[in-house]
Amino acid sequence: MLPEHPAGVLLAVVTTGGTIAATRGGDGALVPSLGPSELLADLLAGAVPGVRVRAAEALRADSSTLSLADAARVRAAVARALADPAVAGAVVLHGTDSMEESAYLLDLHHDDERPVVLTGAQRAADAAEPDGPGNVVLAARTALDPASRGRGVLVAFGGRVHRAAGLSKRHTEDLDAFSSPAPPLPRPDPLPWTGRPWPRVDVVAVVPGGDAVLLDAAVAAGARGVVLQALGSGNAGADVVAGVRRCTAAGVAVVVTTRVPEGPVSAGYGGGGGGHDLAAAGAVGAGRLRAGQARVLLASLLRGDALGAGDVAAQFAARG
Repeated sequence: MLPEHPAGVLLAVVTTGGTIAATRGGDGALVPSLGPSELLADLLAGAVPGVRVRAAEALRADSSTLSLADAARVRAAVARALADPAVAGAVVLHGTDSMEESAYLLDLHHDDERPVVLTGAQRAADAAEPDGPGNVVLAARTALDPASRGRGVLVAFGGRVHRAAGLSKRHTEDLDAFSSPAPPLPRPDPLPWTGRPWPRVDVVAVVPGGDAVLLDAAVAAGARGVVLQALGSGNAGADVVAGVRRCTAAGVAVVVTTRVPEGPVSAGYGGGGGGHDLAAAGAVGAGRLRAGQARVLLASLLRGDALGAGDVAAQFAARG
């Protein structure tokens, strides 16, 4: 049970669309259609007595369409809200498809003790039994809980509260949709924010017996970084290793993660295509970060000051 909070406490809410704001149109398709007033109405006033809500809409979109630049717009809206010292915490209503990426982007740059809590819904707002309202109440109470201060960005969903780092959506329909690693991933000092353009960072999935065609295509398309979603503990074939070697020789950073849901990657296997060979080709292990969040971290690092492979490796070692 979360503790009581002082009457009149000010909570910022930022809306972005997603399923929690979606209703079904005449064609049967779900589309984000509700803004802050429709989403919140008297919900928090009734469930969290005494709270004052200041709401703003950062964007209104399906989160599967969001770019890193869009996620940065969400971060900017949160930063504007927290510029008022009277705000006790912030809640972000967000789609679930890319919630793990947006939450992690916010967390990487969050340098405020006050909590930022993301939530959303698996069922649309006009469903017979929507889960959004309950998630919003949980997120609001979490954001106002003094125990949440200093924990960075959190995700409150399906009755549970997760840290942003390591978060992944584990089910397409379950109301308890997210999982996070145990023990939690470390949270070093936040990265500095920069207004530089986002670099292209691609994700390439490894399949048994696969080649390096997609790696080479990423380089040709102008990628400055590639996240390799490898097999097992971070393994691939000899052709992929050769492609990684071409990437790193061209100055393109390569980070290795895995398609396996849990556990870290390692550089233990050889044989021409194992993790040991990928490391020898210049790839960096992502630790326990999976592809989506590894891409966010790599893009954030490449967007900052010029980094060498050693700097990228050190950041992933500290955060993965």
